[in-house]
Amino acid sequence: MKRGFVFRYLRVFFVFSFLAFLIQGCQKKESHRHKADVIIYGGTSAAVIAAVEATHSGKSVIMVSPDIHLGGLSSGGLGWTDTGRKETIGGLARNFYHRIYEHYQKDAAWKWMKKEEFGNRGQGAPAIDGQERTMWIFEPHVAESVFEELITENNITVFRDEFLDRENGVRKLEGKIVSITTLSGKTFEGKMFIDATYEGDLMATSGVSYHVGREGNDVYGETWNGIQTGVYHHRHHFNVLDEPIDPYRIPDDPASGLLPRISPDPPGKKGEGDHRVQAYCFRVCMTDHPENRRPFPKPEGYDSIQYELLVRIFDSGWREWFDKFDAIPNRKTDTNNHGPFSSDNIGMNYEYPEADYERRKAIIKEHEIYQKGLYWFVANDSRVPQEIRNRMQQWGLAKDEFTDNGNWPHQLYVREARRMIGEFVMTENELMKRTPTPESVGMGSYTIDSHNVQRYVDEEGHVQNEGDIGVELPEPYEIAYGSLVPKKEECSNLLVPVCVSASHIAYGSIRMEPVFMILGQSAAAAACLSIDEKTAVQDVSYEKLRELLIEKGQVLTINDLMGKK
Repeated sequence: MKRGFVFRYLRVFFVFSFLAFLIQGCQKKESHRHKADVIIYGGTSAAVIAAVEATHSGKSVIMVSPDIHLGGLSSGGLGWTDTGRKETIGGLARNFYHRIYEHYQKDAAWKWMKKEEFGNRGQGAPAIDGQERTMWIFEPHVAESVFEELITENNITVFRDEFLDRENGVRKLEGKIVSITTLSGKTFEGKMFIDATYEGDLMATSGVSYHVGREGNDVYGETWNGIQTGVYHHRHHFNVLDEPIDPYRIPDDPASGLLPRISPDPPGKKGEGDHRVQAYCFRVCMTDHPENRRPFPKPEGYDSIQYELLVRIFDSGWREWFDKFDAIPNRKTDTNNHGPFSSDNIGMNYEYPEADYERRKAIIKEHEIYQKGLYWFVANDSRVPQEIRNRMQQWGLAKDEFTDNGNWPHQLYVREARRMIGEFVMTENELMKRTPTPESVGMGSYTIDSHNVQRYVDEEGHVQNEGDIGVELPEPYEIAYGSLVPKKEECSNLLVPVCVSASHIAYGSIRMEPVFMILGQSAAAAACLSIDEKTAVQDVSYEKLRELLIEKGQVLTINDLMGKK
């Protein structure tokens, strides 16, 4: 009798235990599934602004960010904003720069200098515009705090450090994305999806067409695309020197081999396309304030031979090393590339756009070691001219920036990676006003710009850089809605405001942080309108979208711009 009772008890116990296990498993599975009207993949400035717009439009939104820190380059060191014509920047983007302005109106914001000592120098616009109540030059941590304020104020749900499963992480049904899954196993279901990353991983994994590298000029009837040998628009080439530079380890001895960071490959034929992308770097925040300065660290893996080419440049008499130590508040800089050999790590990023995550980490680390080593070299190596070395030792990393990353920027400047081939492709012809732009959702105004793409040995046996382009625009230009959306047959509920549909050389102007914010807002507004209209993003009523964007303060055409004067 007792034994029968025990058996019955055990049977009931095992049944209930099994049911509890199933329920727990279902609950665990459910905890890994998340739903919202709009799913935004990315942590860039465009991603944050898109999330804010979706919330303002009354839609639920989730940000799925590979990044821990939000804001991309805008909070990652690029505080010397590439504004172009600031009048073109409206909507939530302008609100961001207004919030920056409000921060620096407080006395407490000026810890390491007095406000009146700043000088108010900006790029194409005064740093502080009191009339418009905007500020265009700022410290990285201030930008990040503004992005975090926007997230908090709008109660936006953010999942950080979540990387898309690029093998099996996109589920599509009848031409629509149904859900995306990250490497941690979390799944995000939505009606609309926005890829706001610099790399375009969601776009690519969704089967959308894209391009990497430079198109030939013949593809879109352009002039400044493709290989640009013999073109020297800025001072980032070797023709600025008083004498040519020998590329070999032992001068005049090709058998000795090339110095590091010079490609042995021929540059290619002018105007033809290639696989190469413009150089990346970190926009490093430096300071010369003794109390806030951390001496440049000597990186593990440092190798002084990597900078031998710079020694020869200095030996030629070149002294422009400090020309892009652009001043931001509190005696800090946004330090950018300048000269024939600088922070741009030319030729070392070609794999990055298509590389897997581990390979990308390795490329980012190589860029970090190169650039840290470069600064340590200039400050300490006896082959650097004494006056340069002494002055460089007055600078260092800002102790109060990037405090969880050794005061080094958390974001590599991915100037260009994948670019979508969408419903409409922006080219230099639209930017130069040779051809009209349909259905504008924002404006750009920055110079057509590309950094160097390769460093090679020219026909005379000297080292040369190639790919640096700077072409002035006749006036600000419109950006087509069709450049934000894929071809309809490829995906009907995805928008791409960062890896937009543009040729290499057109993207060189579009790729500015204020423009990414503008396009992030427009993309989110279109996504919400698409939900309301129950239509594909390609079929959204442009008239309704245009009316909505103007109501939200976006500047869409040259006529709108003239109306703001």
